[in-house]
Amino acid sequence: MYKHILIPVALDHETLVDRKLEIARHLLAEDGKITLLTVLENIPGFVSEFVDLKIDNHLTQKVADRLKAAAGSDARINCKVVTGKPGVQIAAYADSESVDLILVGSHHPSAQDYFLGSTASRVVRRAGCSVFVVRDGDG
Repeated sequence: MYKHILIPVALDHETLVDRKLEIARHLLAEDGKITLLTVLENIPGFVSEFVDLKIDNHLTQKVADRLKAAAGSDARINCKVVTGKPGVQIAAYADSESVDLILVGSHHPSAQDYFLGSTASRVVRRAGCSVFVVRDGDG
């Protein structure tokens, strides 16, 4: 059983959240915790020049609200939103927070991704802990 399970949630893979949570609950130690994590990529500088309002704060809050909605009332689930490159930040967060299992989703793989999605393959290569890849069934 795992003490701390990290579930990265990509905005375009939200359909996998319930399935990943179900799997995580089966693998979680009695006193364990789950973290739902979304990594928002930074807006390039040349784009931010043309944006009048700080959408980062609004987007971060909206994403956090969606994660909290997915977590429901389960007190074992924490929600976190960070910025950066997903494949790097997921592994870095796992290392810094003593995560012992990452439950990452993957769908519609292509040959250049070695049959995993690009973020999933980056997490598998970089993670210092076990990684469980959940397929969406459409691949």
